[in-house]
Amino acid sequence: MSTAAVSSVAILGVGLMGGSLGLAARERAGVAEVRGFSHTRATLDLALERGAITRACDSLAEAVAGADLVFVCTPVRRVVEDVKAALAAAGPAAVISDVGSTKGPLMRALTPAQQSRCVGGHPLCGSETAGVANARASLYEGATYFVTPGAHVDADAYGRLYAFLGAIGARPVAVDAEEHDCLMAVVSHLPHVLANVLMSQAGRHAGARDALLSAGPSFRDLTRVAGSNRRVWTDIFLDNRAALLAALATFQEGLQEVIEALAANDAGRLGDAIGRAAEQKERMLAAGSLPARDLQRLIVRVTDRPGVFREIMVALGDAGINIEDLSMHHMSAELGGTLTVYVLGREACARGAHLLAALGYDVITGSAVE
Repeated sequence: MSTAAVSSVAILGVGLMGGSLGLAARERAGVAEVRGFSHTRATLDLALERGAITRACDSLAEAVAGADLVFVCTPVRRVVEDVKAALAAAGPAAVISDVGSTKGPLMRALTPAQQSRCVGGHPLCGSETAGVANARASLYEGATYFVTPGAHVDADAYGRLYAFLGAIGARPVAVDAEEHDCLMAVVSHLPHVLANVLMSQAGRHAGARDALLSAGPSFRDLTRVAGSNRRVWTDIFLDNRAALLAALATFQEGLQEVIEALAANDAGRLGDAIGRAAEQKERMLAAGSLPARDLQRLIVRVTDRPGVFREIMVALGDAGINIEDLSMHHMSAELGGTLTVYVLGREACARGAHLLAALGYDVITGSAVE
């Protein structure tokens, strides 16, 4: 079914993700009507002002009535309840989806009839800023968007959602719900656990605050997500606790191997562990779109002042240096933080470093694959 058949979309939870979906639906998929529902009237008013929705609704039932697609963008702890409410209130032809970080609990909670028109979804995109005030139509552009159909999914329902996601610029990828949760436990949820533990451990040391001023990129990279939204990540950890416990157990085995090698002063065993990690990293990068050994990074020390991010991006863009990826680690208003920019090729990296140094920035360069 083509996106031309989608004339009305309902967004339940009009924050960053939901608001961006609404903007993308209108601007990129040509959807005429986007209804929004939120428990906070101020959120709906701002969503209307930003153009993320065309109509603010007073109830979930009002929002989903007559909608072709319904997106549940509420917190993880509410997703199952809100999806079921949407299924009950929406018309029989409506397709229901969500944007939650876990998929197994939702799909297990649905009956075969409900699975026929509910297709779980998880876009791998977002921002360190939240709320509809930061929504943008381009948020989903080029983003991998996991789609988790149940065993009883209706082909037309799946096709309608898939086509819509492509129309807003996302790259939909179908995956089993349980496999999705196991993958996210390893590549997303486990890193958040480790970042929190590492930051807490570092903070217990005397003089830790002063040490942050000279902390290397390894510490900054590993702790970038430490302390992320407490309520959100507590819900995610608990919702995916089985897969996360399994990932932690496997990680514990690898950590125990390092402990034993250190205790035995076994350089060979330590080297083998590092070598296996290097092989896996290169294999994973080579399977992607970027040549593993050509990806370079510029680590830029930045102050906490308005416009610094834009200044760096514009300077690199004007010089014809394409940014493949980037990450920002903010320590505090007093200390500022670091911006890591990834570019393809040593020549581009050298030019970028020279350009930013001329603007007064302290820059460290190196391969993204050490």
